[in-house]
Amino acid sequence: MSKNKALMGFLALLLVLTTLAGCSKSGNANEGAGDTSGNKGGGSSGEITVITQRTDIVDTVFKEYAAEFNKEHPDIKVNFQALSDYEGQITVRMNSDDYGDVLLIPTSIPLVDTPEFFEPLGDLAELKKQYIGLDERAIDGKAYGIPVAVNFSGLIYNKKVFADAGVTTAPKTPEEFIAALKAIKAKGDAIPLYTNYADGWPLTQWESVLTTVAGSVDYVNVDQPNTDENFVPGKPHYELYKVLYDAAKEGLIEPDPTTTNWEASKADLANGKIGAMVVGSWAIGQVQALAPNKEDIAYMPFPTNASEVIMPLAGDYNIGINKYSKNKEAARAWIDWFLNKSDYATVQAGGMSPVVGAPLPETLKAFEGTAVKFELQSPAKQGQEGLVDKIDKDAEIGLWQPEFKKRIIEAGIGNLNESFDDIMKDLNEAWVKSRAKVMK
Repeated sequence: MSKNKALMGFLALLLVLTTLAGCSKSGNANEGAGDTSGNKGGGSSGEITVITQRTDIVDTVFKEYAAEFNKEHPDIKVNFQALSDYEGQITVRMNSDDYGDVLLIPTSIPLVDTPEFFEPLGDLAELKKQYIGLDERAIDGKAYGIPVAVNFSGLIYNKKVFADAGVTTAPKTPEEFIAALKAIKAKGDAIPLYTNYADGWPLTQWESVLTTVAGSVDYVNVDQPNTDENFVPGKPHYELYKVLYDAAKEGLIEPDPTTTNWEASKADLANGKIGAMVVGSWAIGQVQALAPNKEDIAYMPFPTNASEVIMPLAGDYNIGINKYSKNKEAARAWIDWFLNKSDYATVQAGGMSPVVGAPLPETLKAFEGTAVKFELQSPAKQGQEGLVDKIDKDAEIGLWQPEFKKRIIEAGIGNLNESFDDIMKDLNEAWVKSRAKVMK
């Protein structure tokens, strides 16, 4: 694809966002349930608990946010709780009504079950005038969550580690990527690809790059639920996880995956002890902050043989309100302020703001003029919302869980007596069986 075509695609994205911004500003965006002015609930009072996964900044940045928020909402007291294993801990708490007032919607909660736990934030059509990335947590025309940031997915890597191994340009295909990892291993100074096996949740980041491997924004939500060939050779899931398997089999990952540590891995990547990790753009700022030279830390699309290189724009965690909160108005005041007036999305989450028309971050501007396209995934067809989740849950595959990724790694390093094709065949049979049941 020519650079001119890629640039036109990038500019088209900017035009869409800018046009939507004009629509938002020209209308009365401060009325109704979708008020994002930061003033809604200005006369509210009470005490709310905000639950976050950011253990690293809960006692610093978030307290500063609360102080700024209180300048506009002096009668609302904001308490914070940070969970180190957010998904695991919050889902346990959600067995009761006591899971804070404002929280991040767990990815493990199926879309269809969202209304059982969360308060609707407004009409989807109206909120789309103000925010992007709402479809993930929208059902029956209502939005239940708003992304705290809009991220893009790929690989974070240390350019110096790659350059020292003789790799001066980012690998574009799976073959080039494996060759680059082998070159890093041959030099012997860094772990080529770090999986973060032990923490588990980082392995779920691999699923985020499925759109890049497919080369189509339609694949995840439109094509995937309508195919029985989800894990067969030549299809996106097969090609995506073949890279993980090959890296493990070739000894290009950490020597003992069971002893990995996420927090330590960020510092090791920053200091040149790790070559690359599959993780969302939200991690860029965190790693750069630890690097002796932040320019060494860069980002690239996941390697693909697709004709078009798409880095999918997708919502980070969606923020929502506990259905059982006794301070919903105050909770909404916090959400409106947090999304519109804090710097969380760009500075702390390393992505772009979900607010329509907000400035693009430097990390996104870096790809202008390249063959890389940034696009939102297509929403599911009408009537098929949440279908992928339903099939996945019934099949017990765990697309957004770490288990089968760990299985692939274990097979690759020889701890399991099964091949990659054995695993893919098993997953595809489960998919086909459950799809037939769900689609009846």
